[in-house]
Amino acid sequence: MPTPFHLAVNVTDLDAARAFYGGLLGCAEGRSTESWVDYDFFGHQLSLHLGTPFDTADTGRVGAHMVAMPHFGVLLDYGDWRTLADRLEAAGVAWVIAPTVRFEGEPGEQWTMFFRDPSGNPLEIKGFQDMSQVFSA
Repeated sequence: MPTPFHLAVNVTDLDAARAFYGGLLGCAEGRSTESWVDYDFFGHQLSLHLGTPFDTADTGRVGAHMVAMPHFGVLLDYGDWRTLADRLEAAGVAWVIAPTVRFEGEPGEQWTMFFRDPSGNPLEIKGFQDMSQVFSA
């Protein structure tokens, strides 16, 4: 894996964030204080701090859909992506874009899903059957 990234975002409720990132997404919790908590976000460091989440606007086009910009997420191999998608579906996550395939049969074929955390932070999780195709055009 390439060098892990670090991302810090604001959340409005650490207990709700813990239930979502730790419980639902299955991310391991790291260090924390009364005002922030770190997670192993699929091999990357995600720091959630109490505060006002970043402003977003639905200005990003994904196929026929407009999605929130900015947003963040992670790329997973398809098997892990499918397992997570099934878990989110079973939990009744409110989809911005339900799990779907994009660029089917083309270079860079990918599965994607968009949703928001309890603080409204938008996430996109992508799945690839062939990770060597991530940057294919």
